[in-house]
Amino acid sequence: MVSINKNEQRETSDYVNIEAAVWRESDESEDDFSLAPSIVSVLSTDGIYDTTGFICICFVTFIGDMTRGVFFPSLWLFVEHLGGSTVTLGYAVAAFSFGRILVNPLFGSWSQTIGYKKTLLIACLILLLGTVLYAATFIVGEPTFLIFAQTVLGIGSGTLGVTRAFLAEITPQRNRTTYMAWLTATQYAGFAVTPIAGAFFNYLFRDATGFLNMYTAPAFFMGSIVLGTTLTIIRFFEGKTHSELVQPKDSIKKSRRKQELERVASEIIPVIGLSLYSCCVVGCMLLNTTTTGSIASFETLGIKIAESHFGMMSTRAGLFVGICGSIGVLSLLSIGYISRFISSDVHLIIGGVTIMAFSSAVLMTLEESTNEYVVTNPTWKYCTSVFLMYAIGYPLGHTAVIGLFSKVVGRRPQGTLQGWYASAGSLARVVFPLLSGYIIKFKDVETLFGIITFVLILSALTVLYFQRSLTFLSS
Repeated sequence: MVSINKNEQRETSDYVNIEAAVWRESDESEDDFSLAPSIVSVLSTDGIYDTTGFICICFVTFIGDMTRGVFFPSLWLFVEHLGGSTVTLGYAVAAFSFGRILVNPLFGSWSQTIGYKKTLLIACLILLLGTVLYAATFIVGEPTFLIFAQTVLGIGSGTLGVTRAFLAEITPQRNRTTYMAWLTATQYAGFAVTPIAGAFFNYLFRDATGFLNMYTAPAFFMGSIVLGTTLTIIRFFEGKTHSELVQPKDSIKKSRRKQELERVASEIIPVIGLSLYSCCVVGCMLLNTTTTGSIASFETLGIKIAESHFGMMSTRAGLFVGICGSIGVLSLLSIGYISRFISSDVHLIIGGVTIMAFSSAVLMTLEESTNEYVVTNPTWKYCTSVFLMYAIGYPLGHTAVIGLFSKVVGRRPQGTLQGWYASAGSLARVVFPLLSGYIIKFKDVETLFGIITFVLILSALTVLYFQRSLTFLSS
């Protein structure tokens, strides 16, 4: 996106209010819209329209995934306390994503009808209710109630589509990827760094027997954070509807390159019967499923495996996951610098997914305990696997998939497709944890991570095979 200089502003003064700062889309890579923010919020053309609003949605995105992260170190212990098994744990983890699937399209629609502010407030209030229900699970004492609480938490945190849509409306096109990366960093920090807080509560309340204990303390903590975010939105957030921000722009002539891209994208692949563009879009969604599902299995069973196969305390395991997540956030924020050396999203995906596969392969070599003797595997295997997954593989590979998907879609309307893309990720967080619980119950850990390794290697090889088509359509 490029801005209107002084001469252009004078020439188009009949189209744009001269008191507004306007970002105009240019030639072949921009949307058919221009944004007109108020003069109070004018920043540079490379900046952002509503800085306060951006900070607010970062908080919302952060607490949405923090709801998973802060409960991570104690969730398995809570399930055990309630008399549940690894299958119960799988259902509890999957329930969170199931709640998101239920409301992702609905919240997206509400953001366009009743506005961003009201939609986010409704979501935060539901999330606050979820923290209360989670704490009440300790009194109820039923695993099914924990699953219900997790579903409510998932519904309240189903705002990622809303926050991304708002960000798209307040940022210039040419720097939108940078701001999306920052938003993604807050999301990743929410579920990958906040286990440090959960581990702290595990340690602090390890001997507590009352209502305030290692299971309920994270819920009270999250409730206070959500309440603070809700009050912040009420006081500072001034989100507007799409119709209030977007003005249509005169159509522009397509370049020859754009015409060639559309011609190639519309070519039908004989065996499948779909266009090349459709195949690439579906492929990106499948990549989103495999990468998201893989780390979802780590989230579900990471603490249990640390205890059962490595003899690690949940506090120590949760702390290490949080540290690796912090490094992952730095990796995420460094993608702009990394892209100087790996300019192609396709190559970054191949590298990131391969590292994820190696991370999973490390856990294929674990030894199982038997009735005759107890095996404690070397801790370095757990640390290596978690580090490669949380600090390098997932943040780089998955974020590159997001960037590739957006570039392949290009100037086409992205709202619906982004909704399906988000649903694919949420579906993976439902299916993979459930399957992981059943595989471990009826087989073993080595079988589970053998399957995950195979899926990731197959994904990387598929991207490698279609790299020319993906690179061309995303150019």
